[in-house]
Amino acid sequence: MGETAAPPAAGRGGIMLSAGEASGDLHGATLCRALRELDPGLRLFGMGGARMAAAGMEVVADPTRHAVVGGTEALGRLPRLYRAYRTLTRRVDDERPEALVLIDFPEFNMRLARRAWRAGVPVVYFIPPQVWAWRRGRLRDIARFATRVLAVLPFEPSLYEEAGAPVEFVGHPLLDALPLDLPRAEARRRLDVRPEQSVVGLLPGSRKEEVLRLLPSMLGAARRLAAADRPRRFLLGLAPSVDAALVRTLLGRALEAGGPGVQVAEGRTYEVMAAADVLLIASGTATLEAALLGAPMVVCYRVSRLSGLIGRLVIRVPWIGLPNLICGRSVVPEILQGAVSGPRLAAEALRLLEEPGAAETQRAAFKDLRWRLGEPGVGRRAALAVLAAARAA
Repeated sequence: MGETAAPPAAGRGGIMLSAGEASGDLHGATLCRALRELDPGLRLFGMGGARMAAAGMEVVADPTRHAVVGGTEALGRLPRLYRAYRTLTRRVDDERPEALVLIDFPEFNMRLARRAWRAGVPVVYFIPPQVWAWRRGRLRDIARFATRVLAVLPFEPSLYEEAGAPVEFVGHPLLDALPLDLPRAEARRRLDVRPEQSVVGLLPGSRKEEVLRLLPSMLGAARRLAAADRPRRFLLGLAPSVDAALVRTLLGRALEAGGPGVQVAEGRTYEVMAAADVLLIASGTATLEAALLGAPMVVCYRVSRLSGLIGRLVIRVPWIGLPNLICGRSVVPEILQGAVSGPRLAAEALRLLEEPGAAETQRAAFKDLRWRLGEPGVGRRAALAVLAAARAA
């Protein structure tokens, strides 16, 4: 992961980027800022969200606000994605960008990669698809179309090397995006948590479907945890892509049913993570964020029955949570599909809150995870690789 001197600026065709989800928008923004620092005059355009726009990219399509989960749930999203694809392919044909940077979102981005490859545009895959979990045949496709693969997880380079893809490990971009130096005491102060209170954080996801399927069970767990003879504070980290009115409606129903008061922390999710004694959290990028901030957690996830059945047939890894996958062992409990319930979540949370050493065992594993993900400066390393690919074209 050693840095080299910045290559000459890319040509004036600019760099096209393509991210389709909230996490991709976050990581794409890290890359956009680094590209602009290396070449302030570089034109950036493509698909992404508000974060990439704020980092200086011209957003020509934004599907990040309409993300869904599961294969069957995505059908209603297809017309919007087709329009985005048509817009991007026209820009590829008309403007011939110096390079195309793909950020996860494989079903869409693999098709865009083929189109760019045929047009002679270098393709850089930043945060490549999780082919190690399913559809490993895609390794050959990526090796064919990608000029360079920028791996962000420590076990990915060997997979791509075996497939013949040019790959380098740049580290995970969360190392650049997270406030890794945020002390727990400071996070609790910002959230006005009293010294005697334990903090239970609720993170039900960044998509409407996730919230609808997970938050009621999380609130059921909160009701059970509040019944214990301990002072507890319940904080919900609200993702910017989630409708606050929907969340407040669900919280109101739970309160009427006898649940505890839950404070919504808008724009303060990292403070919730750093302050938490335990998190009830939807599987996804947030679990890795929480692990890097040292928050003990219970991971849960639920999709439709059909999507769950398809997942069981095709997924080839023993866990879905990123902390477990990266550590290569069961570090955090995973409660999935029909097992997701208030009593089950509460039981796992109580174990972390009250069983001696349980939370510290997770935190010790998170320190190992942090070491595995590389060093900060990921955005700059990735930007250097992108500009090198553009220069070599």
